Amino acid sequence: MPSVLIVDDLLSIHEMLDAVIQPTGFATAFATDGEKALVRYKAEKFDLVLADIDMKPMDGITLLKQLKAYDPSAIIVIMTAYASTESAVQALKFGAFDYLQKPFRVDELIATLKRGIEFKQFSAERANVASAPAVKAADVDSRLVGQSAQNRKLVQQVKKLAAVRTPVLLQGENGSGKTTVAEILHAGSAAPDAPLVRIDCALSSAADFHDGLLGQNGTGGAWVQQARGGTLLLQNLQCLALPTQQELVGVLRNTAHGFRLICTTAEDLEKLTDEGRFNDELFYRVASLPVGLSPLRDRIEDIPALVKYFLTKASNPNFDANLVEFTEDALETLRAYHWPGNLSELGQVVTKIAATTETRVVTSQQLPLRLKEIKDWPKLADYLAGQERQYLEMVLNACRGDKAVAAKILGVEPAKLG
Repeated sequence: MPSVLIVDDLLSIHEMLDAVIQPTGFATAFATDGEKALVRYKAEKFDLVLADIDMKPMDGITLLKQLKAYDPSAIIVIMTAYASTESAVQALKFGAFDYLQKPFRVDELIATLKRGIEFKQFSAERANVASAPAVKAADVDSRLVGQSAQNRKLVQQVKKLAAVRTPVLLQGENGSGKTTVAEILHAGSAAPDAPLVRIDCALSSAADFHDGLLGQNGTGGAWVQQARGGTLLLQNLQCLALPTQQELVGVLRNTAHGFRLICTTAEDLEKLTDEGRFNDELFYRVASLPVGLSPLRDRIEDIPALVKYFLTKASNPNFDANLVEFTEDALETLRAYHWPGNLSELGQVVTKIAATTETRVVTSQQLPLRLKEIKDWPKLADYLAGQERQYLEMVLNACRGDKAVAAKILGVEPAKLG
């Protein structure tokens, strides 16, 4: 029988909650303030804590912080009587499982307690399963390639998170590898045949979200049902309109948390929240475990290893693409480029070259022109006094006749090149 520690300074609340909770299969215990609750939790280790926010001498938020510091796996539901959600959002920020706003309905209370127990049981099961397959660690190392400090930190984070079911927010520029990390996390925290449901918030309409997420009664639409037992991946979460964000909050509160939620964003959601452009409650529900992915330009030492990795996935009609080698001058050109498309762009470049090259050795001359930074060229001002045309022709020839590229390098209008 799951146990609930009820923390409230009013004995009448104890009696009322005991009367409605016990008949539903929960064992109840009580504390009249946060300090006593902390002592009792450490002595007895309850499955769930239901605590009022307004208590003395230790209030519910302070109790929440201290319980999570003592036991990060503690499931804590906060009760608040405030009309606004400010205190509830604050509780979520510090790790509360959920909150109940007084006066709440009995069915809402019981449903929240059951979701908390289900979440705790699922997390414990995943932790036990996690020690079995050694494939996960190898999968992380083989798919997150590189020895830079940034990548080593990412690998360690992913290995720790792969075995749990807590929502994760993946933050990084487009093409930085967020989808790959999401796939690894899904594989580590779900059964082998569990579904991974991918929804791109940038491509789905508000109507699609309403039907797919909410369903007919607000307890989860088709997407939620499909993801049960697996993972719901919401990509480009920053693209959701504010009304849809509020609907998503309702889904996360009403569903039985029968899936793992992973969200990705290419923008700073905390900044958007501070600016009022992102729902604050949704932010704290999805961002309890943020994982940052560095852009490729900040980890250029990983480029040689990444090139080899992408070569193993390429094909060439003439020979084994895995045997293709990039010369040092080619690698230097790749390291000098700024890579706005990050890993996705590098993978496309390497794959295309590997598929079309007629030689096993790739030099810088075979790289796309956009990757090359022409250095140490004299300035245009130095070629005035009759030599400007010669300089323009030299640049144009170096750019293989591409006037648009030449004009961009020179900082002139393409018409200037004739």
